[in-house]
Amino acid sequence: MTDSNAHEFTVSELAGALKRTVEDTYGHVRVRGELGRVTIARSGHVYMDLKDDKAVISSIVWKGVAGRLSFRPEEGLEVIAEGKLTTYPGRSQYQLVISKLEPAGAGALMALLEERRKKLTKEGLFAEDKKQSLPYLPEVIGVVTSPTGAVIKDILHRLQDRFPRHVLLWPVLVQGDKAAAQITAAIEGFNNIKASDAVPKPDLLIIARGGGSVEDLWSFNEEQVVRAAYNCSIPIISAIGHESDWTLLDLVADMRAPTPTGAAEMAVPVRADLAASLDDNGLRMRSGLRRLLEAKDMALTSAKRGLPNLEDLLSIAAQRFDYAVERLSSGLGKRIDLAKIALTQAGSGLRANVLLNSIEQRKQRVSSLSGRLLPAIKRDINRRKEILKASSGLRAKTLLQNIGQLQQSLLGVSSRLSPAMLRGVKRREEHLIASVKLLSALSHKSVLGRGFALVQDLSGKLITRANSLTDYQQVSLEFIDGKKTAIIGGDKTIAKRVIKKPKPTEPDQGSLF
Repeated sequence: MTDSNAHEFTVSELAGALKRTVEDTYGHVRVRGELGRVTIARSGHVYMDLKDDKAVISSIVWKGVAGRLSFRPEEGLEVIAEGKLTTYPGRSQYQLVISKLEPAGAGALMALLEERRKKLTKEGLFAEDKKQSLPYLPEVIGVVTSPTGAVIKDILHRLQDRFPRHVLLWPVLVQGDKAAAQITAAIEGFNNIKASDAVPKPDLLIIARGGGSVEDLWSFNEEQVVRAAYNCSIPIISAIGHESDWTLLDLVADMRAPTPTGAAEMAVPVRADLAASLDDNGLRMRSGLRRLLEAKDMALTSAKRGLPNLEDLLSIAAQRFDYAVERLSSGLGKRIDLAKIALTQAGSGLRANVLLNSIEQRKQRVSSLSGRLLPAIKRDINRRKEILKASSGLRAKTLLQNIGQLQQSLLGVSSRLSPAMLRGVKRREEHLIASVKLLSALSHKSVLGRGFALVQDLSGKLITRANSLTDYQQVSLEFIDGKKTAIIGGDKTIAKRVIKKPKPTEPDQGSLF
Protein backbone atom coordinates (compact mmCIF):
# COMPACT_ATOMS: atom_id res chain seq x y z
CA MET A 1 0.00 0.00 0.00
CA THR A 2 1.43 3.36 -1.12
CA ASP A 3 1.08 6.40 1.07
CA SER A 4 -0.39 9.59 -0.55
CA ASN A 5 -0.41 13.22 0.47
CA ALA A 6 -3.89 13.87 -1.22
CA HIS A 7 -6.57 15.30 1.01
CA GLU A 8 -9.24 12.85 1.96
CA PHE A 9 -12.82 14.21 1.47
CA THR A 10 -16.07 12.90 2.78
CA VAL A 11 -18.83 12.49 0.28
CA SER A 12 -20.66 15.52 1.65
CA GLU A 13 -17.52 17.61 1.65
CA LEU A 14 -16.77 16.74 -1.95
CA ALA A 15 -20.44 17.39 -3.01
CA GLY A 16 -20.37 20.76 -1.23
CA ALA A 17 -17.06 21.70 -2.84
CA LEU A 18 -18.41 20.82 -6.30
CA LYS A 19 -21.57 22.85 -5.59
CA ARG A 20 -19.56 25.94 -4.62
CA THR A 21 -17.26 25.56 -7.60
CA VAL A 22 -20.15 25.28 -10.06
CA GLU A 23 -22.10 28.19 -8.54
CA ASP A 24 -18.99 30.41 -8.42
CA THR A 25 -18.08 29.63 -12.00
CA TYR A 26 -21.62 29.73 -13.44
CA GLY A 27 -23.37 32.11 -10.99
CA HIS A 28 -25.27 33.78 -13.85
CA VAL A 29 -25.86 32.17 -17.20
CA ARG A 30 -28.19 32.76 -20.15
CA VAL A 31 -29.23 29.58 -21.95
CA ARG A 32 -31.29 29.11 -25.13
CA GLY A 33 -33.11 25.82 -25.65
CA GLU A 34 -36.36 23.94 -26.09
CA LEU A 35 -38.59 22.99 -23.20
CA GLY A 36 -38.95 19.26 -22.76
CA ARG A 37 -40.73 17.73 -19.80
CA VAL A 38 -42.69 20.37 -17.82
CA THR A 39 -44.09 19.49 -14.35
CA ILE A 40 -45.85 21.81 -11.94
CA ALA A 41 -45.61 20.51 -8.36
CA ARG A 42 -48.29 20.98 -5.73
CA SER A 43 -45.96 23.43 -4.01
CA GLY A 44 -46.12 25.69 -7.07
CA HIS A 45 -42.51 25.02 -8.20
CA VAL A 46 -42.06 24.21 -11.89
CA TYR A 47 -39.65 21.44 -12.94
CA MET A 48 -38.64 21.19 -16.59
CA ASP A 49 -35.97 20.01 -18.97
CA LEU A 50 -34.10 22.49 -21.14
CA LYS A 51 -32.66 20.66 -24.14
CA ASP A 52 -31.26 20.84 -27.61
CA ASP A 53 -30.40 18.06 -30.04
CA LYS A 54 -27.29 16.91 -28.03
CA ALA A 55 -27.85 17.60 -24.30
CA VAL A 56 -30.41 18.07 -21.54
CA ILE A 57 -30.19 20.30 -18.44
CA SER A 58 -32.63 19.78 -15.59
CA SER A 59 -34.14 23.13 -14.61
CA ILE A 60 -36.32 24.48 -11.84
CA VAL A 61 -38.42 27.65 -11.48
CA TRP A 62 -39.24 28.44 -7.89
CA LYS A 63 -42.86 29.32 -7.02
CA GLY A 64 -42.20 33.04 -6.58
CA VAL A 65 -40.59 33.34 -10.00
CA ALA A 66 -43.20 31.11 -11.69
CA GLY A 67 -45.93 33.48 -10.54
CA ARG A 68 -44.26 36.37 -12.38
CA LEU A 69 -43.91 34.62 -15.75
CA SER A 70 -45.80 36.29 -18.62
CA PHE A 71 -46.67 32.95 -20.20
CA ARG A 72 -47.27 29.36 -19.21
CA PRO A 73 -44.29 27.07 -19.95
CA GLU A 74 -45.25 24.27 -22.30
CA GLU A 75 -43.37 21.38 -23.85
CA GLY A 76 -41.87 22.18 -27.27
CA LEU A 77 -41.60 25.94 -26.70
CA GLU A 78 -38.21 27.50 -27.48
CA VAL A 79 -37.13 29.79 -24.64
CA ILE A 80 -34.26 31.82 -23.28
CA ALA A 81 -33.60 31.11 -19.58
CA GLU A 82 -31.48 33.17 -17.22
CA GLY A 83 -30.29 31.93 -13.83
CA LYS A 84 -27.52 30.15 -12.05
CA LEU A 85 -26.12 26.66 -12.33
CA THR A 86 -26.04 24.62 -9.16
CA THR A 87 -25.93 21.00 -8.04
CA TYR A 88 -28.29 18.76 -6.15
CA PRO A 89 -26.09 16.62 -3.88
CA GLY A 90 -28.89 14.21 -3.10
CA ARG A 91 -28.77 12.91 -6.68
CA SER A 92 -25.35 13.97 -7.77
CA GLN A 93 -26.69 16.07 -10.59
CA TYR A 94 -26.45 19.65 -11.66
CA GLN A 95 -29.46 21.84 -12.49
CA LEU A 96 -30.30 25.31 -13.67
CA VAL A 97 -32.24 27.49 -11.23
CA ILE A 98 -34.12 29.87 -13.54
CA SER A 99 -34.79 33.43 -12.39
CA LYS A 100 -36.13 34.71 -15.74
CA LEU A 101 -37.77 32.88 -18.62
CA GLU A 102 -39.00 34.30 -21.90
CA PRO A 103 -39.88 32.90 -25.31
CA ALA A 104 -37.09 32.85 -27.81
CA GLY A 105 -38.71 35.46 -30.07
CA ALA A 106 -42.22 35.83 -31.48
CA GLY A 107 -41.71 32.87 -33.77
CA ALA A 108 -41.72 30.43 -30.87
CA LEU A 109 -44.90 31.85 -29.39
CA MET A 110 -46.62 31.86 -32.76
CA ALA A 111 -45.67 28.22 -33.27
CA LEU A 112 -47.16 27.38 -29.87
CA LEU A 113 -50.23 29.47 -30.66
CA GLU A 114 -50.74 27.66 -33.94
CA GLU A 115 -50.38 24.29 -32.29
CA ARG A 116 -52.94 25.23 -29.63
CA ARG A 117 -55.31 26.63 -32.27
CA LYS A 118 -55.24 23.32 -34.17
CA LYS A 119 -55.89 21.38 -30.98
CA LEU A 120 -58.90 23.47 -29.94
CA THR A 121 -60.25 23.56 -33.51
CA LYS A 122 -60.19 19.78 -33.58
CA GLU A 123 -62.26 19.77 -30.36
CA GLY A 124 -64.85 22.03 -32.04
CA LEU A 125 -64.45 25.09 -29.82
CA PHE A 126 -64.27 27.44 -32.82
CA ALA A 127 -67.20 25.96 -34.81
CA GLU A 128 -69.49 28.58 -36.32
CA ASP A 129 -72.70 26.66 -35.48
CA LYS A 130 -71.85 26.99 -31.77
CA LYS A 131 -71.81 30.79 -31.84
CA GLN A 132 -74.75 32.77 -30.45
CA SER A 133 -76.56 35.76 -31.93
CA LEU A 134 -76.06 39.10 -30.23
CA PRO A 135 -79.14 40.71 -28.64
CA TYR A 136 -80.42 43.69 -30.62
CA LEU A 137 -80.73 45.98 -27.59
CA PRO A 138 -79.26 44.45 -24.39
CA GLU A 139 -80.49 45.82 -21.07
CA VAL A 140 -77.28 45.02 -19.17
CA ILE A 141 -73.76 44.81 -20.66
CA GLY A 142 -70.89 43.18 -18.77
CA VAL A 143 -67.35 44.40 -19.48
CA VAL A 144 -64.20 42.42 -18.59
CA THR A 145 -61.15 44.68 -18.77
CA SER A 146 -58.76 46.78 -16.72
CA PRO A 147 -60.53 49.45 -14.63
CA THR A 148 -57.73 52.00 -15.08
CA GLY A 149 -57.00 51.90 -18.81
CA ALA A 150 -58.44 53.89 -21.66
CA VAL A 151 -60.44 50.87 -22.86
CA ILE A 152 -63.29 51.15 -20.36
CA LYS A 153 -63.50 54.90 -20.93
CA ASP A 154 -63.78 54.42 -24.69
CA ILE A 155 -66.50 51.80 -24.28
CA LEU A 156 -68.59 53.89 -21.84
CA HIS A 157 -68.22 57.01 -23.96
CA ARG A 158 -69.33 55.21 -27.13
CA LEU A 159 -72.32 53.60 -25.39
CA GLN A 160 -73.36 56.99 -24.06
CA ASP A 161 -73.28 58.49 -27.56
CA ARG A 162 -75.18 55.66 -29.23
CA PHE A 163 -77.63 54.22 -26.69
CA PRO A 164 -76.92 54.41 -22.91
CA ARG A 165 -77.18 51.04 -21.21
CA HIS A 166 -76.57 49.60 -17.74
CA VAL A 167 -72.89 48.52 -17.65
CA LEU A 168 -71.30 46.11 -15.13
CA LEU A 169 -67.48 46.21 -14.97
CA TRP A 170 -65.51 43.18 -13.74
CA PRO A 171 -61.97 44.56 -13.20
CA VAL A 172 -59.13 42.20 -14.18
CA LEU A 173 -55.46 42.26 -15.08
CA VAL A 174 -55.04 42.10 -18.85
CA GLN A 175 -51.32 41.22 -18.85
CA GLY A 176 -49.04 39.05 -16.74
CA ASP A 177 -49.04 35.63 -15.21
CA LYS A 178 -52.21 36.23 -13.12
CA ALA A 179 -54.25 37.79 -15.92
CA ALA A 180 -55.52 34.51 -17.42
CA ALA A 181 -56.90 33.28 -14.09
CA GLN A 182 -58.68 36.59 -13.41
CA ILE A 183 -60.19 36.76 -16.92
CA THR A 184 -61.42 33.17 -16.55
CA ALA A 185 -62.97 33.96 -13.15
CA ALA A 186 -64.70 37.05 -14.58
CA ILE A 187 -66.30 35.13 -17.47
CA GLU A 188 -67.46 32.32 -15.17
CA GLY A 189 -68.65 34.81 -12.53
CA PHE A 190 -70.90 36.67 -14.99
CA ASN A 191 -72.21 33.38 -16.36
CA ASN A 192 -73.12 32.05 -12.88
CA ILE A 193 -75.26 35.05 -11.86
CA LYS A 194 -78.81 33.87 -11.05
CA ALA A 195 -82.07 35.70 -11.76
CA SER A 196 -82.70 35.94 -7.99
CA ASP A 197 -79.34 37.64 -7.31
CA ALA A 198 -79.13 41.32 -6.44
CA VAL A 199 -76.83 41.97 -9.39
CA PRO A 200 -78.57 41.52 -12.78
CA LYS A 201 -77.13 38.99 -15.20
CA PRO A 202 -75.71 40.68 -18.34
CA ASP A 203 -77.32 40.10 -21.71
CA LEU A 204 -73.96 40.64 -23.45
CA LEU A 205 -70.25 40.46 -22.49
CA ILE A 206 -67.43 42.59 -23.90
CA ILE A 207 -63.88 41.33 -23.21
CA ALA A 208 -61.46 44.10 -24.19
CA ARG A 209 -57.82 45.14 -24.05
CA GLY A 210 -55.64 47.68 -25.85
CA GLY A 211 -52.95 46.79 -28.36
CA GLY A 212 -49.62 45.13 -27.56
CA SER A 213 -47.10 42.51 -28.55
CA VAL A 214 -47.74 38.78 -28.76
CA GLU A 215 -46.35 38.40 -25.26
CA ASP A 216 -48.61 41.20 -23.95
CA LEU A 217 -51.72 39.57 -25.41
CA TRP A 218 -50.75 36.04 -24.45
CA SER A 219 -53.23 35.84 -21.53
CA PHE A 220 -56.09 35.79 -24.06
CA ASN A 221 -54.52 32.77 -25.76
CA GLU A 222 -54.53 30.64 -22.62
CA GLU A 223 -56.58 27.49 -22.86
CA GLN A 224 -58.51 28.14 -19.64
CA VAL A 225 -59.72 31.51 -20.96
CA VAL A 226 -60.80 30.01 -24.27
CA ARG A 227 -62.73 27.17 -22.60
CA ALA A 228 -64.46 29.56 -20.17
CA ALA A 229 -65.63 31.68 -23.12
CA TYR A 230 -66.84 28.56 -24.99
CA ASN A 231 -68.90 27.38 -21.99
CA CYS A 232 -70.43 30.82 -21.33
CA SER A 233 -74.17 31.09 -22.08
CA ILE A 234 -73.92 34.88 -22.54
CA PRO A 235 -72.98 36.13 -26.04
CA ILE A 236 -69.42 37.50 -26.08
CA ILE A 237 -67.77 40.25 -28.13
CA SER A 238 -63.94 40.11 -28.08
CA ALA A 239 -62.00 43.35 -28.60
CA ILE A 240 -58.36 42.41 -28.00
CA GLY A 241 -55.61 44.66 -29.34
CA HIS A 242 -55.73 46.38 -32.70
CA GLU A 243 -57.44 45.19 -35.86
CA SER A 244 -54.29 43.40 -37.01
CA ASP A 245 -53.91 41.53 -33.71
CA TRP A 246 -55.68 38.23 -33.09
CA THR A 247 -55.98 35.80 -30.22
CA LEU A 248 -57.67 32.48 -29.59
CA LEU A 249 -60.36 34.38 -27.66
CA ASP A 250 -61.27 36.12 -30.93
CA LEU A 251 -61.87 32.70 -32.53
CA VAL A 252 -64.13 31.37 -29.77
CA ALA A 253 -66.08 34.61 -29.18
CA ASP A 254 -69.50 35.05 -30.81
CA MET A 255 -68.33 38.28 -32.46
CA ARG A 256 -64.90 39.91 -32.92
CA ALA A 257 -64.53 43.70 -32.86
CA PRO A 258 -61.46 45.42 -34.32
CA THR A 259 -61.23 47.79 -31.33
CA PRO A 260 -62.96 48.30 -27.95
CA THR A 261 -64.84 51.25 -29.48
CA GLY A 262 -66.01 48.97 -32.30
CA ALA A 263 -67.26 46.49 -29.68
CA ALA A 264 -69.48 49.21 -28.15
CA GLU A 265 -70.84 50.02 -31.62
CA MET A 266 -71.68 46.35 -32.19
CA ALA A 267 -73.37 46.08 -28.78
CA VAL A 268 -76.10 48.71 -29.25
CA PRO A 269 -77.78 50.54 -32.15
CA VAL A 270 -77.86 54.32 -32.54
CA ARG A 271 -80.86 55.62 -30.65
CA ALA A 272 -81.53 58.43 -33.14
CA ASP A 273 -81.44 55.99 -36.07
CA LEU A 274 -83.73 53.64 -34.19
CA ALA A 275 -86.23 56.44 -33.48
CA ALA A 276 -86.15 57.51 -37.14
CA SER A 277 -86.67 53.91 -38.23
CA LEU A 278 -89.63 53.57 -35.87
CA ASP A 279 -91.17 56.79 -37.21
CA ASP A 280 -90.69 55.61 -40.78
CA ASN A 281 -92.21 52.21 -40.00
CA GLY A 282 -95.14 53.88 -38.23
CA LEU A 283 -95.74 56.15 -41.20
CA ARG A 284 -95.68 53.25 -43.63
CA MET A 285 -97.95 51.21 -41.34
CA ARG A 286 -100.50 54.05 -41.12
CA SER A 287 -100.37 54.56 -44.88
CA GLY A 288 -100.84 50.86 -45.51
CA LEU A 289 -103.70 50.69 -43.02
CA ARG A 290 -105.41 53.66 -44.70
CA ARG A 291 -105.10 52.01 -48.12
CA LEU A 292 -106.43 48.76 -46.69
CA LEU A 293 -109.46 50.51 -45.17
CA GLU A 294 -110.15 52.29 -48.45
CA ALA A 295 -110.00 49.00 -50.34
CA LYS A 296 -112.30 47.34 -47.81
CA ASP A 297 -114.72 50.29 -48.03
CA MET A 298 -114.86 49.99 -51.82
CA ALA A 299 -115.41 46.25 -51.58
CA LEU A 300 -118.19 46.79 -49.03
CA THR A 301 -119.86 49.40 -51.23
CA SER A 302 -119.71 47.04 -54.21
CA ALA A 303 -121.18 44.22 -52.18
CA LYS A 304 -123.93 46.52 -50.87
CA ARG A 305 -125.11 47.26 -54.41
CA GLY A 306 -125.85 43.59 -54.98
CA LEU A 307 -128.00 43.24 -51.86
CA PRO A 308 -131.82 43.69 -52.01
CA ASN A 309 -133.56 46.54 -50.19
CA LEU A 310 -134.15 45.85 -46.52
CA GLU A 311 -137.78 47.05 -46.71
CA ASP A 312 -138.43 44.70 -49.62
CA LEU A 313 -137.06 41.79 -47.62
CA LEU A 314 -139.21 42.56 -44.59
CA SER A 315 -142.43 43.65 -46.29
CA ILE A 316 -143.66 40.14 -47.13
CA ALA A 317 -142.80 38.84 -43.66
CA ALA A 318 -144.52 41.87 -42.05
CA GLN A 319 -147.65 41.36 -44.12
CA ARG A 320 -147.69 37.66 -43.27
CA PHE A 321 -147.32 38.56 -39.61
CA ASP A 322 -150.30 40.97 -39.75
CA TYR A 323 -152.49 38.26 -41.35
CA ALA A 324 -151.43 35.79 -38.70
CA VAL A 325 -152.29 38.24 -35.90
CA GLU A 326 -155.70 38.88 -37.41
CA ARG A 327 -156.45 35.17 -37.77
CA LEU A 328 -155.18 34.54 -34.27
CA SER A 329 -157.55 37.09 -32.75
CA SER A 330 -160.61 35.69 -34.52
CA GLY A 331 -159.55 32.12 -33.93
CA LEU A 332 -159.06 32.77 -30.24
CA GLY A 333 -162.61 34.10 -29.94
CA LYS A 334 -164.00 31.07 -31.77
CA ARG A 335 -162.00 28.77 -29.56
CA ILE A 336 -163.44 30.43 -26.45
CA ASP A 337 -166.96 30.05 -27.84
CA LEU A 338 -166.43 26.36 -28.55
CA ALA A 339 -164.99 25.83 -25.08
CA LYS A 340 -167.97 27.58 -23.57
CA ILE A 341 -170.42 25.40 -25.52
CA ALA A 342 -168.53 22.27 -24.49
CA LEU A 343 -168.58 23.40 -20.88
CA THR A 344 -172.29 24.08 -21.01
CA GLN A 345 -172.97 20.69 -22.55
CA ALA A 346 -170.85 18.97 -19.95
CA GLY A 347 -172.56 20.89 -17.18
CA SER A 348 -176.01 19.94 -18.41
CA GLY A 349 -175.33 16.31 -17.65
CA LEU A 350 -174.04 16.96 -14.17
CA ARG A 351 -177.26 17.92 -12.40
CA ALA A 352 -177.50 16.69 -8.84
CA ASN A 353 -180.74 14.74 -9.32
CA VAL A 354 -179.32 12.98 -12.39
CA LEU A 355 -176.20 12.04 -10.52
CA LEU A 356 -178.11 10.83 -7.52
CA ASN A 357 -180.38 8.71 -9.74
CA SER A 358 -177.32 7.20 -11.38
CA ILE A 359 -175.81 6.42 -8.00
CA GLU A 360 -179.05 4.87 -6.76
CA GLN A 361 -179.30 2.68 -9.87
CA ARG A 362 -175.73 1.48 -9.32
CA LYS A 363 -176.52 0.67 -5.68
CA GLN A 364 -179.55 -1.37 -6.70
CA ARG A 365 -177.53 -3.18 -9.34
CA VAL A 366 -174.83 -4.02 -6.78
CA SER A 367 -177.49 -5.30 -4.31
CA SER A 368 -179.09 -7.40 -7.03
CA LEU A 369 -175.77 -8.90 -8.05
CA SER A 370 -174.90 -9.58 -4.41
CA GLY A 371 -178.24 -11.34 -3.86
CA ARG A 372 -177.74 -13.58 -6.89
CA LEU A 373 -174.11 -14.33 -6.11
CA LEU A 374 -174.64 -16.51 -3.03
CA PRO A 375 -177.23 -18.89 -4.58
CA ALA A 376 -175.03 -19.21 -7.65
CA ILE A 377 -172.07 -20.15 -5.48
CA LYS A 378 -174.14 -22.71 -3.62
CA ARG A 379 -175.37 -24.25 -6.87
CA ASP A 380 -171.83 -24.49 -8.14
CA ILE A 381 -170.67 -26.14 -4.93
CA ASN A 382 -173.49 -28.71 -5.06
CA ARG A 383 -172.66 -29.46 -8.69
CA ARG A 384 -169.06 -30.04 -7.82
CA LYS A 385 -170.09 -32.31 -4.91
CA GLU A 386 -172.11 -34.45 -7.26
CA ILE A 387 -169.18 -34.69 -9.63
CA LEU A 388 -166.88 -35.72 -6.83
CA LYS A 389 -169.27 -38.33 -5.50
CA ALA A 390 -169.50 -39.85 -8.94
CA SER A 391 -165.72 -40.03 -9.28
CA SER A 392 -164.15 -43.33 -8.17
CA GLY A 393 -160.71 -43.82 -6.71
CA LEU A 394 -160.67 -40.54 -4.90
CA ARG A 395 -160.83 -39.93 -1.24
CA ALA A 396 -164.33 -38.60 -0.94
CA LYS A 397 -164.12 -37.68 2.66
CA THR A 398 -161.02 -35.52 2.28
CA LEU A 399 -162.44 -33.85 -0.79
CA LEU A 400 -165.68 -33.12 0.98
CA GLN A 401 -163.76 -31.56 3.84
CA ASN A 402 -161.82 -29.35 1.41
CA ILE A 403 -165.04 -28.42 -0.32
CA GLY A 404 -166.57 -27.47 3.02
CA GLN A 405 -163.58 -25.25 3.78
CA LEU A 406 -163.85 -23.64 0.38
CA GLN A 407 -167.55 -23.13 0.95
CA GLN A 408 -166.88 -21.36 4.26
CA SER A 409 -164.21 -19.20 2.58
CA LEU A 410 -166.60 -18.28 -0.23
CA LEU A 411 -169.28 -17.39 2.27
CA GLY A 412 -166.81 -15.11 4.09
CA VAL A 413 -165.79 -13.46 0.80
CA SER A 414 -169.44 -13.04 -0.14
CA SER A 415 -170.22 -11.39 3.20
CA ARG A 416 -167.33 -8.90 2.69
CA LEU A 417 -168.03 -8.23 -0.97
CA SER A 418 -171.25 -6.29 -0.51
CA PRO A 419 -169.89 -3.73 2.04
CA ALA A 420 -166.75 -3.29 -0.08
CA MET A 421 -168.80 -2.55 -3.18
CA LEU A 422 -170.91 -0.08 -1.24
CA ARG A 423 -167.77 1.69 0.00
CA GLY A 424 -166.45 1.89 -3.57
CA VAL A 425 -169.71 3.39 -4.76
CA LYS A 426 -169.60 5.89 -1.87
CA ARG A 427 -166.08 7.00 -2.85
CA ARG A 428 -167.13 7.47 -6.47
CA GLU A 429 -170.12 9.49 -5.29
CA GLU A 430 -167.88 11.78 -3.23
CA HIS A 431 -165.45 12.21 -6.15
CA LEU A 432 -168.34 13.06 -8.48
CA ILE A 433 -169.72 15.68 -6.06
CA ALA A 434 -166.24 17.26 -5.78
CA SER A 435 -165.95 17.37 -9.58
CA VAL A 436 -169.35 19.07 -9.78
CA LYS A 437 -168.20 21.69 -7.27
CA LEU A 438 -165.01 22.31 -9.24
CA LEU A 439 -166.99 22.62 -12.47
CA SER A 440 -169.28 25.12 -10.83
CA ALA A 441 -166.29 27.14 -9.58
CA LEU A 442 -164.79 27.22 -13.07
CA SER A 443 -168.09 28.11 -14.73
CA HIS A 444 -168.70 31.67 -15.93
CA LYS A 445 -171.70 31.73 -13.57
CA SER A 446 -169.40 32.30 -10.61
CA VAL A 447 -167.80 35.24 -12.43
CA LEU A 448 -171.26 36.73 -13.07
CA GLY A 449 -171.95 36.51 -9.35
CA ARG A 450 -169.08 38.97 -8.73
CA GLY A 451 -170.71 41.75 -10.76
CA PHE A 452 -169.55 40.88 -14.28
CA ALA A 453 -171.82 40.43 -17.31
CA LEU A 454 -171.58 38.25 -20.42
CA VAL A 455 -172.04 40.24 -23.65
CA GLN A 456 -173.44 38.50 -26.78
CA ASP A 457 -174.93 39.67 -30.06
CA LEU A 458 -178.45 38.58 -31.16
CA SER A 459 -177.01 35.42 -32.77
CA GLY A 460 -175.47 34.34 -29.48
CA LYS A 461 -171.85 35.16 -30.50
CA LEU A 462 -169.66 36.19 -27.59
CA ILE A 463 -168.45 39.84 -27.71
CA THR A 464 -164.94 40.29 -26.20
CA ARG A 465 -163.75 43.62 -27.72
CA ALA A 466 -165.40 47.06 -27.78
CA ASN A 467 -164.16 47.83 -31.29
CA SER A 468 -166.16 44.88 -32.63
CA LEU A 469 -169.44 46.71 -31.79
CA THR A 470 -171.10 49.49 -33.76
CA ASP A 471 -173.38 52.28 -32.56
CA TYR A 472 -177.02 51.28 -32.07
CA GLN A 473 -176.12 47.59 -32.23
CA GLN A 474 -178.41 45.47 -30.10
CA VAL A 475 -176.67 43.12 -27.63
CA SER A 476 -177.69 40.67 -24.90
CA LEU A 477 -176.30 41.06 -21.37
CA GLU A 478 -176.32 37.95 -19.20
CA PHE A 479 -176.26 38.50 -15.42
CA ILE A 480 -176.29 36.06 -12.52
CA ASP A 481 -180.09 36.17 -12.31
CA GLY A 482 -181.06 36.53 -16.00
CA LYS A 483 -180.53 38.29 -19.33
CA LYS A 484 -181.29 41.83 -20.53
CA THR A 485 -181.17 43.47 -23.94
CA ALA A 486 -179.17 46.70 -24.48
CA ILE A 487 -178.36 49.16 -27.30
CA ILE A 488 -174.83 50.39 -27.91
CA GLY A 489 -174.77 54.25 -27.99
CA GLY A 490 -177.47 56.56 -29.55
CA ASP A 491 -180.59 58.17 -28.01
CA LYS A 492 -183.78 56.46 -26.79
CA THR A 493 -185.89 57.31 -29.88
CA ILE A 494 -183.47 55.64 -32.24
CA ALA A 495 -182.95 52.81 -29.77
CA LYS A 496 -186.69 51.94 -29.79
CA ARG A 497 -186.64 51.62 -33.58
CA VAL A 498 -183.52 49.56 -33.54
CA ILE A 499 -184.46 47.11 -30.79
CA LYS A 500 -185.59 43.83 -32.22
CA LYS A 501 -187.36 41.09 -30.41
CA PRO A 502 -184.78 38.56 -29.34
CA LYS A 503 -185.05 34.99 -30.49
CA PRO A 504 -186.37 32.55 -27.92
CA THR A 505 -183.55 30.94 -26.04
CA GLU A 506 -183.40 27.64 -24.29
CA PRO A 507 -184.63 27.66 -20.69
CA ASP A 508 -181.93 28.28 -18.16
CA GLN A 509 -180.67 25.03 -16.70
CA GLY A 510 -180.00 26.66 -13.37
CA SER A 511 -177.17 25.86 -11.02
CA LEU A 512 -176.14 22.43 -9.88
CA PHE A 513 -176.05 23.64 -6.33
